[in-house]
Amino acid sequence: MQLDAKIPSGPLEGKWDKHRFELKLVNPANKRKFEIIVVGTGLAGASASASLAELGYRVKTFCIQDSPRRAHSISAQGGINAAKNYPNDGDSIWRLFYDTIKGGDFRAREANVYRLAQTSNLIIDHCVAQGIPFAREYGGLLANRSFGGAQVSRTFYARGQTGQQLLLGAYSSLIRQVAQGQVQMFPRRELLDLALVDGQVRGLVVRNLLTGELERHAAHAVVLATGGYGRVFFLSTYGMASNVTAAYRAYKKGAGFANPCFTQIHPTCIPMHGDYQSKLTLMSESLRNDGRVWVPLKPGDQRRPQDIPEEERDYYLERIYPSFGNLAPRDISSRAAKSQCDQGKGVGPTGLAVYLDLADAIRRLGKAEIEARYGNLFQMYEKIVGEDPYQTPMMIYPASHYTMGGLWVDYNLMSTLPGLFVLGEANFSDHGANRLGASALMQGLADGYFIIPNAISGYLAGTRFPEVNESHPAFQEAEAAVAAKVERLLKIRGRRTVTSFHRDLGNIMWEYCGMSRTDEGLAKARTLVADLRGEFWENVTVPGSQEDFNQSLENAGRVADFLELADVMLLDALARRESCGCHFNEAFQTEEHEALRDDVNMCHVAVWEYAGEGREAVFHKEPLLFEFVKLATRSYK
Repeated sequence: MQLDAKIPSGPLEGKWDKHRFELKLVNPANKRKFEIIVVGTGLAGASASASLAELGYRVKTFCIQDSPRRAHSISAQGGINAAKNYPNDGDSIWRLFYDTIKGGDFRAREANVYRLAQTSNLIIDHCVAQGIPFAREYGGLLANRSFGGAQVSRTFYARGQTGQQLLLGAYSSLIRQVAQGQVQMFPRRELLDLALVDGQVRGLVVRNLLTGELERHAAHAVVLATGGYGRVFFLSTYGMASNVTAAYRAYKKGAGFANPCFTQIHPTCIPMHGDYQSKLTLMSESLRNDGRVWVPLKPGDQRRPQDIPEEERDYYLERIYPSFGNLAPRDISSRAAKSQCDQGKGVGPTGLAVYLDLADAIRRLGKAEIEARYGNLFQMYEKIVGEDPYQTPMMIYPASHYTMGGLWVDYNLMSTLPGLFVLGEANFSDHGANRLGASALMQGLADGYFIIPNAISGYLAGTRFPEVNESHPAFQEAEAAVAAKVERLLKIRGRRTVTSFHRDLGNIMWEYCGMSRTDEGLAKARTLVADLRGEFWENVTVPGSQEDFNQSLENAGRVADFLELADVMLLDALARRESCGCHFNEAFQTEEHEALRDDVNMCHVAVWEYAGEGREAVFHKEPLLFEFVKLATRSYK
């Protein structure tokens, strides 16, 4: 496997402009000769489909939902970053770039991250032109608020519904192209395999989730924008349909999987209430703008929060990280919450929660202002927990929320498979070992609106394409492999449900590959996962048939892929002999129990290559070179 990042030479500020100039172009009349498949209709996928169609390419767009609007991007709450510096508080493209590099614990490419910061301002201008209802100050100017890992206010937002509003903007652009005939929309389709012809990705095989029919679709290039794999932990803030199948099937075809153990645990989620739960709910990081996180000073204090006086509270983030306080980055804040609970200071019936208290902000700003900023989040919390957060502090605890790992891509967002481009959370490119809040929406829209339209033209204009259609043997082989796997799942007729296996896998991964990791625990988890995977293929029950709407069958295929991915995650965690960002191996920590990096031996992207059924993945690495920022110990104190 060759890992050529294709990073342009020259000054950091000019790399993207230089690269765009050097990319070959497809002239307008020739664009209609090319067909591009886009899989996924979240922010990255919908914006890519709309932008490519607007340029004149013929686009086929696929999603597993009944409507593109149901993509999980709609759940994003807090906001989207950009370096506009409207508050005049010292922000700049360089500061956004540096904050993102530092926030990712210096485990991301400089060139990719700087391009992201450059593009951020264009995103805001584009979305305002679309009519996105961003919050505004009294005078009409766009409002900003703060997010973790930054000391400036650069986050644009639409109350606690930013993802929904941005997705509606991308969706409207997409549907405009559907109406004009430039995009063919294929809802309720799941990608189950890719078709490779002479080493190029030339199409895919999907299953129609309503009829069970397997379909073949050919194209000149395929764009994956299928999100992250955080549901490997079972309980997460992801939508229930979120999965790794599209990315994992690409991995099994030869696409490198980068940094799979880099998974983000978000510090502000509603705690688990019982074993009956199937997912968790996020409480936006934006609440940490005005909320203060605390626990009782003494372990085992069971008093109601209203009965605990100020002097008997420990505002531990403000105490440990005075420079950033409650806006410390997510990985640090999550581990700090776990540490407090491990000391017996956790609150609530399970002892696995801390308080997020907005009482000071309500007194300072008034209830009406807090309601204007966070009203829908407060309503959501009260419906789920049954307590009024205006009267009593919220209880929060970390949960799986995002994945920084993903398919490896070069500067053009192309994977190790020629013709397969990967956007948004599905790739690994921009966030290193920890994503800062409000950067996911930024990356998804940067990739879809501004980067892929340029990058894909260079590939199409510079590549020779033999005539290929759906009758090619590559499509026949891919469809036969998919049909065989579906048949195998249906024939097992065991005694355990798919969900029971998924829950057990989640428990293993959360315990041994979650916020804190050890070599012994990771090795044990590999054995447990292998045993669970073996039992799955002998004892899972999948009712129904292939020829109809069968959600048990859908879920079985996805959990089967999670069971395989889990081993690659554990391998990756064992191979990374350091602690960085979200990856905290207890053997590598400072005297103050912070992550201890090894910049001499571990300053690289770990990339894993599929080696075949039952064989251990092959390790490759892309060295990370820092020419423009100085490697430094990450400190938020």
